[in-house]
Amino acid sequence: MKITKLGHCCLVIAEGGLKILTDPGGYTTAQNQVTGIDVILITHEHPDHLHIDSLKQVLKNNPQATIFTNHGVGKILDTEKVKYQLLEDKQSQTIKSTVIEGWGDKHAPIYAGIPSVVNTGYFISNRFFYPGDAFYIPSKPVEILALPVAAPWLKIADVLDYSKTIKPKICFPVHDGILKHLGPVHILPAKILSSLGTKFIDTVAEPTFEV
Repeated sequence: MKITKLGHCCLVIAEGGLKILTDPGGYTTAQNQVTGIDVILITHEHPDHLHIDSLKQVLKNNPQATIFTNHGVGKILDTEKVKYQLLEDKQSQTIKSTVIEGWGDKHAPIYAGIPSVVNTGYFISNRFFYPGDAFYIPSKPVEILALPVAAPWLKIADVLDYSKTIKPKICFPVHDGILKHLGPVHILPAKILSSLGTKFIDTVAEPTFEV
């Protein structure tokens, strides 16, 4: 298995003659130049995992590719008239002798009152697990883990405990594009705290301010 990280959660996985692309989101444009893709896996609908214009460019460059995802993403793809197949929790597909399984159905909680979305993690060849935006624990051994490390929905203690629980032989960081694109980290406090009467100053957008 050969894994190439294009950025954030966008990966190219080459396994058994199959070339898989995960989560073509808005934090990278590198996926727009990739060719030879057979399968596209989309874990959930958030824009850092699903960028429609980018997805359409990927499909233009890879017309043979099949999208597998869940019904939450499917509603968006239906609107965009983009074809896909469902691959959700406890479902599996075998393509070119490579088994791809769906695990989990919920995005990790972000904050009370913020609607949850469907999130499906994907297990490839009984070796590699990419959980998307969740700390889902599959009911079988994980050799290789794509480990989310930075997000509004996690803390580093949970990251470490998740990996300690799964005990992979190998793990590598994903969901780290947010370290360069600070918007989601600042948008949520600004939204929630302003409703409570507290002004939140985004010092990336406004590095100098008067109070």
